[in-house]
Amino acid sequence: MARRRAAEKREILKDPKYGDVVVTKFMNCLMYDGKKSVSERIMYGAFDRIHGKNGKSSLELFQEALANVRPTLEVRSRRVGGATYQVPTEVAPNRAQALSIRWMINAARNRSEKTMEERLAGEILDAASGKGAAIKKREDTHKMAEANRAFAHYRW
Repeated sequence: MARRRAAEKREILKDPKYGDVVVTKFMNCLMYDGKKSVSERIMYGAFDRIHGKNGKSSLELFQEALANVRPTLEVRSRRVGGATYQVPTEVAPNRAQALSIRWMINAARNRSEKTMEERLAGEILDAASGKGAAIKKREDTHKMAEANRAFAHYRW
C-alpha cells in the first residue's frame, strides 16, 4: 500500500431519478460486469414495489433501511506480542455506509424470492422495520465487538 498520500475520492454523480448519491452507490455495488442499466432496472423496480408501503416514499424507506443496517462498532485484528486480538473499534461514516450497502445486497442475494427485484424490495422493507439478514449481520458485528471489549485498550 502506497503511503505517499491518501487516494483521491472519486466524484459520484447523483442518481437521475431520485437525485441521491447513495442510490447511485448502491446501484454501483449491485452491478455485475459493468451492466449498470440492469442494476438500475433492478433498483427502480424494487423501489416501485415498495412505494407507498408503511405510508412512506420508497426513497425514505431505503434511507431508513440503510440507517438501521449501518454499524457503529466492529472488530479489527491487532497483533500484540505474538498473539492476535480482536480489538473493537468505532466505524468511520464512509466505511459504515459501505458496509451497510454491502450487507443489504448480500442479504438480498441470499433471499429465496424469484427475481432480484423482489429480493431487494423484501430486504429493504425488512431492514426498514428492523428485521432481516442484514440487521442480523449488524447485530452479530456489535455482539462480537461487545464480547471483545476487554481488548479495547489495544486500540491504536
